[in-house]
Amino acid sequence: MDVFLMVRRKKTTIFTDAKEITTMGELKKMIEGILKVPPENQRLFKDETAMTDDHKALSDYGYTSTVAKAQSPATIGLVFKTEEGEWEALDIQPLSNPPELPDVMKPQDASQAHQPESNAV
Repeated sequence: MDVFLMVRRKKTTIFTDAKEITTMGELKKMIEGILKVPPENQRLFKDETAMTDDHKALSDYGYTSTVAKAQSPATIGLVFKTEEGEWEALDIQPLSNPPELPDVMKPQDASQAHQPESNAV
């Protein structure tokens, strides 16, 4: 079955889908194809817990089609290894909110809607 994922690192979000049987190593290779960072320099997280076994499948970590749907993808955190050989801290920036609607696009109060204009003659 398909699982839908948001792989998030700082302000970067990658939307992807995979199979429940996709291994963490295979997912890292998918990320490498997009971000050009080799799998050995990537670490994936579920919540605050590192998923370090590249041979485990997404389903082994609880990512199944019932929890990772297209309309509500599951989030996987991503960190990279620094040039010094240390892992950076997990940092996922909040998604931005859309700007507020202009007044002309906001729903009108029901008591004000559809009142005829009076044209005094």
